[in-house]
Amino acid sequence: MFKKIALTVLALLALTVSAQAQDGEMMGGIGDDAQIAPPSVGADVPVTYFGPAPSSVQKELIGPYQLVRSGTVDLDAGTVTLPLYEGSLESGETVWYVLIDTNDEGNAAALGLNFSAKLTYADVGNAVRDGRLADDGSIVFAAGGVDFTPEHSVTPGEAPNFFPPSAFQPGAVGDADYTPLVKLTNAGGYVYNAPTVAFNVDAATLDAFCDGSPDHAVLHDKVTAICPRDGTVTLSMTLGFSFARPVFYLSTEASVDLGAAMESATYAPALAAIPVGGDDSFSSAVERIFAVVNGPTGSENPQRQGFNSALSGEGAPLNILGGIPTIATDYSPLWDLNAAVWTQEAIDLGYTSRVTEEFQILGLVQDGWLTGLGGGDFGSVGIIINCPPIFRLL
Repeated sequence: MFKKIALTVLALLALTVSAQAQDGEMMGGIGDDAQIAPPSVGADVPVTYFGPAPSSVQKELIGPYQLVRSGTVDLDAGTVTLPLYEGSLESGETVWYVLIDTNDEGNAAALGLNFSAKLTYADVGNAVRDGRLADDGSIVFAAGGVDFTPEHSVTPGEAPNFFPPSAFQPGAVGDADYTPLVKLTNAGGYVYNAPTVAFNVDAATLDAFCDGSPDHAVLHDKVTAICPRDGTVTLSMTLGFSFARPVFYLSTEASVDLGAAMESATYAPALAAIPVGGDDSFSSAVERIFAVVNGPTGSENPQRQGFNSALSGEGAPLNILGGIPTIATDYSPLWDLNAAVWTQEAIDLGYTSRVTEEFQILGLVQDGWLTGLGGGDFGSVGIIINCPPIFRLL
């Protein structure tokens, strides 16, 4: 039994993750950047001699760990299959949604969701919509619909500066009342992160996509399969890092249209009501995500990273998340985008490389090697992205 467990864990550690980007998705490709070398490299014993990863004993320690335990992760495909919930708007339209995070710590543990105390502070303006539990246990949302009919597109800028794109269109647009965040007014007032994956469409129509080949004119662009009769939906994940550990996360909404198009997410302008720039201070609902604009390029380059690389079709931008569950206590699925640009001096001196950790980035900013957009001050660019982490690879 011990040997079987060890081999299973080591197979995960040795995994090379690869998947093709969805058609038209410039930044969703995962590539092979998650390759984790087996611990037997350079050792005098074979891989079978190594025991289970420390994370199997204590989740905070190094090793693979599934954060959102309500779903099934396919590391080869870079997808997660989550429970699919059916609810409705007060006006009667059907809402198909998933649950990923909540500020209800007990229910987060019971349901296998991410716990985020910071979601409490997101209830400003119209960033959180009201919902109530119906007699059958489903959520009735007060308002907020999503139009999935737009065709997602991102046209890269002129080489070598592919960012910003010359044209873009999010594949889904929420109305003024749509937000993935819902407060259950008759169930403790807790806030849940409940992104809509299909809207105003019946189960029979969606059951046609149980085996894949989804129609993104009626579905979220991250959906690879959806099956109401089985109560499941499968979504593609994106690879990034958090404190130098590779992680897979979902990108489901963004507060501006450019961010939504880049992330193949739903444009949800209501999220813009949430203040940014506060990071881990009192009453802040956000955590920082760092994106490099002009990192090293080349599909075979082990230092590859950034928007220019992603927009040229080389794979995911490999963004850097701040605190995630098991690593920090300040986790929020609402990420405040901080864009970083390597200075020309850093490029000329050959200092550019892949960055994977928040304080590494902040140190490079402090020393003057990274700046904000256009050489300006580094910090929030005013974009919130809803992208909860699903699986920690190390």
